[in-house]
Amino acid sequence: MATAPMHVTGYLPEDAPNPRIAQAERVRAFPGPVMGLAPQPALDDVHLESIESSDGYRAVSISYTLWRNPADHSDPVNLADLDPKQLRALEQPSPHPRPTWLLELVERMHYPLLWEAVRTSWHETPSERTAPPLLLAAHTRHILTNRFRREMGLPSGPIAPARSPLLSGERAVRARPPVEVDGSPRPALEIDTDPLVYALSVELSPRSTLSAVIPRSELPHVTLAFATRTPPARGSGAAHRAVAG
Repeated sequence: MATAPMHVTGYLPEDAPNPRIAQAERVRAFPGPVMGLAPQPALDDVHLESIESSDGYRAVSISYTLWRNPADHSDPVNLADLDPKQLRALEQPSPHPRPTWLLELVERMHYPLLWEAVRTSWHETPSERTAPPLLLAAHTRHILTNRFRREMGLPSGPIAPARSPLLSGERAVRARPPVEVDGSPRPALEIDTDPLVYALSVELSPRSTLSAVIPRSELPHVTLAFATRTPPARGSGAAHRAVAG
């Protein structure tokens, strides 16, 4: 079973509850620390999580709002590259009052999103299938096939060709210099051969692995250091900074 960052459709009353509150409770139930990028001015963790679960497997993936100029959120360089159709959809007024949390999410969609950039995977029983190189390759394929279909020349639809030669695999995984995790250097792996994304992973324990996949175009804005993620206070939805100004 998997849940993605919220996709809200249809009419919602102004007092509709914020689904991030329930999502945060599910993240708290994760059987180990959930990792994210270390706090840094260019990133906002607005608690848009994707949660996967199956028998003996759990994963939480974290998305971030990216500020290319964090010193001035109103700088146009911070805006996402939206086509006219997308922009019209975001700016079309609603005939009904909308919940404050939904208005905040719509405003966030004007800015780039590092979608499911950091994933923490946990397996109850370690095996060959839970090796960090395979998990890193799987996360990389997931990002490429969901966010870079046009660039890769893949057909539209949710499923990519199973054996596309464009998709990074575990054979592309190599050792890299240590990565800072909670302030300490840890051995790490990387995929540095893909022209669209850079990917790395750190084995946290025999059961848990951190992986991160960042678009190459945004790498100059991101510090590749990681920290245990702090959930928002219970009942508060999600902590966030102002989206402009």
